[in-house]
Amino acid sequence: MKDKAKYILEVSVTEAEKNPDCDIIGLKIEKNEVEALKKLLPLINKPLMIRADTDVLLEVMKILDRECIIGIADENNYKALVPPVIEGGHTLIIRTPIDINLAKEMNILTSDMGLPLDKILIDTDIGGIGYGFEYGYSIMEKIKHEDDKYLNMPIISFAAEETAKTKEAKDENMSLFLEITSASAVKAAGADYVVLTKPEAVKTMRGLE
Repeated sequence: MKDKAKYILEVSVTEAEKNPDCDIIGLKIEKNEVEALKKLLPLINKPLMIRADTDVLLEVMKILDRECIIGIADENNYKALVPPVIEGGHTLIIRTPIDINLAKEMNILTSDMGLPLDKILIDTDIGGIGYGFEYGYSIMEKIKHEDDKYLNMPIISFAAEETAKTKEAKDENMSLFLEITSASAVKAAGADYVVLTKPEAVKTMRGLE
């Protein structure tokens, strides 16, 4: 395995208060949860990753009490997200569809708006969209081997989110196995941040390092 990755555990807003065992707590926020998050922020003592629709992200960034990972930006919404991300000193996840050239282009466009390169996380969208896992894996490897300042950013992977969509994942034991397997694969490919949904998966991945 490569250098240690940081593991992000996505939980509900109420579960975040328990400060689960992970490097970063991930929250997928709906519009009706913004006020609840505002009240719970002082009780959460870990770094945060916030994911939401664009309009919700704009609202959430107004109440955050710390620098966070914000996502997800793409070609459709980056112009709206970059200014408040810069203002809050946050880090932005930028997603492009398994294409090294598109990833570089988006990083150039956002940096031209003033976003520091060290505040960008690359999301190659390794999900099951018809290419096959091997192709997604190879793109991650290519990015890691490029000597290019516009690609020399950490990679974040949501591969475990895709395994949860498979019919096999209906079985709880198989779901955990698939999450660990996909996390191990993207970690080997070079992912610096791996987003998981099960505490057991975080524990197992740490044990493998």
